[in-house]
Amino acid sequence: MHFKELIKSRYSVRSYHENKVDRTLLKQVVDAGIMAPSAANRQPLKFVVIDDDKIMEKIHLAYPRDWFCKAPNLIVIYGNHQTSWTRQFDNKDHCDIDAAIATDHITLMATDLGLGTCWVCNFDPKLIHNAIPCDDGWEPIAILTIGYPTENKIPDKKRKNINEMLSFNGW
Repeated sequence: MHFKELIKSRYSVRSYHENKVDRTLLKQVVDAGIMAPSAANRQPLKFVVIDDDKIMEKIHLAYPRDWFCKAPNLIVIYGNHQTSWTRQFDNKDHCDIDAAIATDHITLMATDLGLGTCWVCNFDPKLIHNAIPCDDGWEPIAILTIGYPTENKIPDKKRKNINEMLSFNGW
C-alpha cells in the first residue's frame, strides 16, 4: 500500500473479531515501533504485548469500556523518563514524544498488515502497574488495542484544511 493510502486508511478501531493475533504479526508491529526514531537515539521505551486473558482482565479495570474489554490483544507502551533525552534549554523531557512516534509506527504497520488499533491514554496507571509489575522508572504511557476489525472501511476523517494549519516563514 502506498504511504498516503496507508495513513488515510488507518482509523481508531473499536470493534474487533474475537480471534487473537498471531505472535508473529504482533512482533512485526512492535518491530515497527522499535525502528521509530527517538531523541538522541536514547530509545527509552519498552513494549509489552498482552495475549493472556487473566492479565487482560486486570488491565480492563484501568479502562473499563465495553469495546476496550472486547479487544483480543493489547500492547502497553512504556517509557522511562530517567533515560530519555532532555532538551538542555528548558529541560523538556522527550520520552512521551518518543513513545508517540513509536506508537504511530505500530498503528501504521498494523494497518498495513490488515489489523486495527486504537490508541488509549485515558487509563489508571496504578491499575496497569498492578496488572504488569515493572522496573522502577518505567511508566505506562499508552495502550493500543489490536486485532482484526469487524469492518473494513476507509474512514471519513474530519481534518482541518491545510490553510488552517500551515504557514511559511512565520506564524
